[in-house]
Amino acid sequence: MPLVRPFETSFGRTADRRILLIEVDADGVAGWGECVAGERPSYSPETIETAWHVLRDFIWPALARKEFSAASDVWEMLASIRGHNMAKAAIEAAVWDAEARQKNLPLWKLIGGTLEEIACGVSIGIQESDDELERVVEKELAAGYQRIKIKVKPGYDVAPVARLRRRFPKIRLMVDANSAYRLEDAARLRELEPYYLMMIEQPLGWDDIWSHAELQRQLKTPICLDECIH
Repeated sequence: MPLVRPFETSFGRTADRRILLIEVDADGVAGWGECVAGERPSYSPETIETAWHVLRDFIWPALARKEFSAASDVWEMLASIRGHNMAKAAIEAAVWDAEARQKNLPLWKLIGGTLEEIACGVSIGIQESDDELERVVEKELAAGYQRIKIKVKPGYDVAPVARLRRRFPKIRLMVDANSAYRLEDAARLRELEPYYLMMIEQPLGWDDIWSHAELQRQLKTPICLDECIH
């Protein structure tokens, strides 16, 4: 499926994606879920192919023709399958969707939500120029997004952040490096401190919690973990 526009991060540029969709039948009511795994094991160890294998050969046999009272039972029923959380979440989401349709409730209300509207943010990929980045951010702010996250990497970090802060001094701004830096780059990351970012997301290795803790001791800006906690 082609993306509306290409999305670039520190580990590459994506222009189209294969999407794994899951449909379940719950007493005649269909529910749909989406597996968020990518095609390559660059963001997560899971991929579309590994998710399909685990869904077909392990998750579906664990759930097919089983009796359970609510979608909230699904995760516990899959407890014997270690890891593969993206694959598990895809089918769990489909069952939640089916239950919401059965009860004629919006999903947010079924899972205990209380607000009909919430403040949300947007993630913006690496752009070809700072002018283009500024234009995209302005467009997303006009659309109502209240938090801006931009992707960064070595060589594309301080300059775009400084540009955005000059243009939008009051926005909630954060950056996401997708593991593009090393602990030895702490001095470079400290150059982001004057721009009062909400957080720096996953600057170091995808499984290196220790180095993130050490980096946090050297920075005032909060470190946010993503890949580390999957």
